[in-house]
Amino acid sequence: MSNNHAKVALSRRDFLVFSGGCAALAGLGAPALAEAQSSLHYQVNAYIQSLRRSGRIPRDERTAWSVYDFTTGTKLVAINEERPLQAASMLKPFVAQAYFYRHIADRQGFPYTNGVRQRMTAMIRDSCNSETNYFITRAGGSPGGLQRLLQQRAGGVFQQTRIVEYIPQSGRTYRNQASARDYSRYLFATWNERMPMSKEVLHYMGLPNGNRIVRGATGIPSGTKLYHKTGSTARLCGDMGIVVAQGRNGRPYPYTFIGIIDKSQRTNQYTSWIRDRGNVLREVSSLVYAFMKQRHNLV
Repeated sequence: MSNNHAKVALSRRDFLVFSGGCAALAGLGAPALAEAQSSLHYQVNAYIQSLRRSGRIPRDERTAWSVYDFTTGTKLVAINEERPLQAASMLKPFVAQAYFYRHIADRQGFPYTNGVRQRMTAMIRDSCNSETNYFITRAGGSPGGLQRLLQQRAGGVFQQTRIVEYIPQSGRTYRNQASARDYSRYLFATWNERMPMSKEVLHYMGLPNGNRIVRGATGIPSGTKLYHKTGSTARLCGDMGIVVAQGRNGRPYPYTFIGIIDKSQRTNQYTSWIRDRGNVLREVSSLVYAFMKQRHNLV
């Protein structure tokens, strides 16, 4: 299986449902309609559209969603997956990956010392912007240099990633971009150890901190393992990660969850806006878990 991994498991009729709305639904027979409506892609899309109709997600906000089931090798959700959106702090694992490319090529020039580990922890677990800028300079020399390094080493993964600026002291970083598909490809490659030092990246992404995928999500058992990175600005609320759900048979059933809400203009009410959009991510995550629970007999 390539880093592009499996495409969303939908028929052509399903595609018409998602692109054509009610008119397309009306053209389906009862069995096809039931199948389309039972798909997770349909459920997530329908929920987001309901939030748009209610005004909770207004017209100036774009969203993207992606879910990939590692157990079956199936893409279950792909909504605006190829669209580059603001990345904010969600690109910090990419920055760590760039340093690890340098480390593998030159262990003396780019050592992996306790000091580097502390900086990595601060960058990913604590989302420290100054440490992120340190690694951008250290690994790439500049944002553009880091971008070139990632595309040279794994261009098939970082297809819609654009790293063009350091994170300013204010934290208002709006120009760096990535797509939900890029996050999905990266998480797939990392989980399957197709990236240098993948286990180290997962270690940092698995350190306990705040998240919008498991914590506060209805129906997901507390203690469910998560490897993730959030992104938060006055124009972005996102989270991308791997949920390691547990089956009743004792086996793990990992899957990716990526949710991004991108606002065209800065909100004037950051605290309430980021809280509510974070809750939207949790609500969609809860929907995904409920589907996976039935699919794999999860706890």
